[in-house]
Amino acid sequence: MMELSSFSLTVNLCIFVSGTFAIWFAGTLLSTYADEIARRTGLGHVFVGLFLLAGVTSLPEIATSFSAAQQGESQLAVTNLLGSIAMQVAILAVGDLLYSRRALTYIVPDPALMLQGTLNIVLLNLVAIAMVFGDVGFWGAGVWTWGLFLAVLYSFFKLQEASNRQPWVANFSGNSGQEKETVVSNALKPIKGLPAKAVMCSLVILVAGFFVARTATSIASQTGISSSFMGMAFLAISTSLPELSTVFAALCQKLYAMAISDIFGTNILNVGLIFGIDIIAKQSPVLNHLGSFSVVAALLGALLTGLFLMGLAERRDRTFLRMGMDSLLVLLFYGAGLALLFNL
Repeated sequence: MMELSSFSLTVNLCIFVSGTFAIWFAGTLLSTYADEIARRTGLGHVFVGLFLLAGVTSLPEIATSFSAAQQGESQLAVTNLLGSIAMQVAILAVGDLLYSRRALTYIVPDPALMLQGTLNIVLLNLVAIAMVFGDVGFWGAGVWTWGLFLAVLYSFFKLQEASNRQPWVANFSGNSGQEKETVVSNALKPIKGLPAKAVMCSLVILVAGFFVARTATSIASQTGISSSFMGMAFLAISTSLPELSTVFAALCQKLYAMAISDIFGTNILNVGLIFGIDIIAKQSPVLNHLGSFSVVAALLGALLTGLFLMGLAERRDRTFLRMGMDSLLVLLFYGAGLALLFNL
């Protein structure tokens, strides 16, 4: 792991800001390329958001959490992932406030997103149960983390299967940009250099995300923040910057389903990364070394996802300051959750 703690707080802040700008710029471009890929290939925005954006925007979490696990900071590694899950759901709520004139969950009646949210809640509850129940070693990791890994693989299989079918059609009324989200040209166009451009943006996000995460760790250490809260809040914010840029760019282009799919897909992948941490960590099974802080963090992510899932199921255009009531509840519960975790 690169050590930046020898630098002054001012230098680390400059690196953090520069990396943040690079991530934002690359993430905005990546969202545009993903839109073009979805349209030209006919894959759809939900599919591209799940399998392209989610994978790319998880690169900083992968680099940071695996590096922390190698250094024996397994608690920091896991709380970083759990903190990112809660933070990224809150990002959707902020995006609802800034970019949508109607409730975000009202204008995206896609059943695949409801399945993604449900799988998020199931996986996070399994993580919480595993931490409370305890784990036993099995083939380089723990029985529970092996189970989580298989559950994540099954989740992506079900989501890929669901992307090819529409089990029900939502009753949609009004013109709020939904047409841009669902209409795909029948004449598919070649994607030409789009994959190469997407890869370049991904590399920028990976490198900049690594430096942002590392400087975030140093800044938090220099200011005396505890390891658990640092992973849950400060480090989670820094590693969630790619999601922030891609989601806001997607919402600005009215690609609402792709934005939500990006977040839900990333959160499913983050649960699977716990298995990777367990494989790398010096103290395995890693779930045995986590306490009530991590349990509450996992349940907070499930709670926030459930609030959005309620909005997707209810589909009522009730807003407060232009944001949906479900988004307002997400921000309120996220703030309360952080206050609770800080006291823990």
